[in-house]
Amino acid sequence: MEEDLLRLKEEAVAALAASGKDELEPFRVKYLGRKGLFTSVMRQLGQASAEDRPRLGKLANDIKQELELSFAARLEELGGGKTGGGPRLDLTLPGRTEPCGRPHPVTQVMEEVCGIFEGLGFTVAEGPDVETDFYNFEALNIPPHHPARDMHDTFYVSDALLLRTHTSPMQIRAMTEQQPPLRMIAPGKVYRCDSDITHTPMFHQVEGFLVDRKVSFADLKGVLSVFIAKMFHHDTAIRFRPSFFPFTEPSAEVDIGCVICGGKGCRVCKQTGWLEILGAGMIDPAVFAKVGYDSEQYSGFAFGLGIERIAMLKYGITDIRLYYENDLRFLSQF
Repeated sequence: MEEDLLRLKEEAVAALAASGKDELEPFRVKYLGRKGLFTSVMRQLGQASAEDRPRLGKLANDIKQELELSFAARLEELGGGKTGGGPRLDLTLPGRTEPCGRPHPVTQVMEEVCGIFEGLGFTVAEGPDVETDFYNFEALNIPPHHPARDMHDTFYVSDALLLRTHTSPMQIRAMTEQQPPLRMIAPGKVYRCDSDITHTPMFHQVEGFLVDRKVSFADLKGVLSVFIAKMFHHDTAIRFRPSFFPFTEPSAEVDIGCVICGGKGCRVCKQTGWLEILGAGMIDPAVFAKVGYDSEQYSGFAFGLGIERIAMLKYGITDIRLYYENDLRFLSQF
């Protein structure tokens, strides 16, 4: 019987080594099953002598355990079989899904703003981030030593080159290359030496302008009223406050009723019930003179708005730095 056990072990080891994934279950049934070869041999233990029975019984158990461990290892090596010896599948677990990417909230608001103005007939123009002093300042009625330059906190590359502080240079570039009528917006990045919870050294802006015959401040108010109604809500309160910009005259700051408190007064609007969202005004004749337009024949308006500012109001974001920290918990909400 000892010879039968050793011969069966040798045969089983060879068969297991040669078994593929689909042959593991037949192997288990043939050698280790309830009616398998090993079980048949062990049933013959009762025929052995009383003194040999303990030794043969231990040998049979050792061989069986060794074959069972070898079978489990082979099953794992081949990636599981039909026996369920591999990893169990829990059908109650939720499925694994790939994370879905989406546009950044600043990109979403930029596209929405541009879409609204394109619907009003404005075309989109883009220009360089590195500008000349002429386009960024001088042609916009901000000559050297003008106090308004101090408001821009400029990054200078050289005496004549700088990172643009607004997208308004596109207004000059367009007017020097084309004749009226013009109706354009200029979206893009702008740069200023400023950084806190409401300012970043780089942010996004949309400049818009319209030049034609008999353009009035009423036209400006009409265009911006439509924009605000589409961007926020049709009954959003609007007001125009007198202000100053070197390249527009008259100039105005545009406020909307606080979207956080509904105009009742809160920390965000500093208890005033109003939030500033953009600056605007009629294009100064001095700007027309720089580009060769006849201010007696043509008039126009211009406006500029910060995309991060609009997004903060639209989504109730209180810290502008959240846009650039790349926290997926924040970004995935939009």
